[in-house]
Amino acid sequence: MQYNEVSMKVVFFEVQEWEKDILAKHHPDALITEEKLNQETAVKYQDAEVTSCFIYSSVTKKVLDLMPSLKCIATRSTGFDHIDVASCHEKKIVVSNVPEYGSVTVAEHTFGLILTLSRKLYQSINQARELNFDHAQIRGVDLFGKTLGIIGLGKIGKHILKIAQGFGMKVIVYNRSQDATLSQSLHFSYVNLDQLVSQSDFITLHLPLSKETMHIINKDIMMRFKRGSFLVNTARGGLVDTEALVMGLEKGILRGVALDVMEGEKDLNDEITVLTSEYKKEVDLKTLVLDHILMRHPNVIITPHNAFNSEEAITRIAFTTIGNIKSFISGIPINTV
Repeated sequence: MQYNEVSMKVVFFEVQEWEKDILAKHHPDALITEEKLNQETAVKYQDAEVTSCFIYSSVTKKVLDLMPSLKCIATRSTGFDHIDVASCHEKKIVVSNVPEYGSVTVAEHTFGLILTLSRKLYQSINQARELNFDHAQIRGVDLFGKTLGIIGLGKIGKHILKIAQGFGMKVIVYNRSQDATLSQSLHFSYVNLDQLVSQSDFITLHLPLSKETMHIINKDIMMRFKRGSFLVNTARGGLVDTEALVMGLEKGILRGVALDVMEGEKDLNDEITVLTSEYKKEVDLKTLVLDHILMRHPNVIITPHNAFNSEEAITRIAFTTIGNIKSFISGIPINTV
């Protein structure tokens, strides 16, 4: 069914400062609020026909019952656990999400960390600021000809693979499933985890955190790493046992480590959560970083869960949501769940 955009009442909930202008520009007649969508606000906005919210809203069956005119919910997130999707389907309410916004962004940040480690960029910049031009301590290594091991070949992993090949690196992959056609077309080899850690000069992690993947890099696996290798984690902190990292550094197994995520950090379904006011109430990243045992290690680089955070990535979230709403109104819903 096609609707008239002007006549539909659209309400955006949980709107952050960085998205207000974009949403207001494309939906000038919409109501924009920092409030969450819950039972209290559902009464306040009970005549809304289209809503957009984020993960801190709680869109239960009771909330849906309080909003009888509701026809579409466009969450500005990849995850949709905060929405009772089954009840929405019963009520014929369309639910859409943002299926992807930052895989290229995270991949580029990951490779930025690889280059920072391999060419000692952090040390080089600090040394130049101190007018110290002794090159002995800042000699790096080439990426060309080195082996990159990718653990987890999803969307981010595939972007990493292509970037690595542009640097002339050999790529090997450990992944739960294997696709021979993909391996042949993208020119990489599948290996088991032991083979990957023992053969790789650089290792990057791109897995979700689960019971199966928790501490996939542990002390036992660390002892099988190629001596003098580098490890980069921009996925989830819990994938790597911090004690295993410290051991690897102390024994000289690891030449360098770069982390955008740390063990002990709250797990996320959507990286964009880091930029919200609610997350900042719950998690003190400054304290977490200061307390982290690796923070002051000379061979460790830590960035504050920032791999996803580019202008383009956060803009993609807003524009995907805008597109989801416009497509619904025009009668052709997209990105539905």
